[in-house]
Amino acid sequence: MATVELRFSALPEHVRTARLVAAAVARRSGVDEAVLDEVRLAVGEACTRAVGLHQSGGISAPVRVLLIEEEKQFSIEVGDEAPHTAPGDVPGVQGGADEPDAETEEDEMGLAVISGLVDDVEVTAGENGGLIRMSWPTTPPATLVP
Repeated sequence: MATVELRFSALPEHVRTARLVAAAVARRSGVDEAVLDEVRLAVGEACTRAVGLHQSGGISAPVRVLLIEEEKQFSIEVGDEAPHTAPGDVPGVQGGADEPDAETEEDEMGLAVISGLVDDVEVTAGENGGLIRMSWPTTPPATLVP
């Protein structure tokens, strides 16, 4: 199992680099060529979300991206260090909020886009940050017969 770790400052201009690296590693890992655009888009959405959470929360820690090559699948984990609250909970507001704010709606839209692009996606979040894990099947490289 090979893993590539990428950490970058929470700046929008670094998201493109993360997308390019993810697509290159996915291709090398055996992800189908037809799926590489989905990999790029999903990684872009996840990284953009993490950058936004870091910037809005004033977090200086880098965004973490792990590219994991396993036997029959390729996984990408995008992690942030922004504290997450349960849906409907707004700090300082008794009983949550009746109307979601624009930031929450944008966050949910990004997660919806990722879910539409990736069949195998898992989102976890807590006080110490969040993690989006996305996986795609791989095909082993063709063996040349002499």
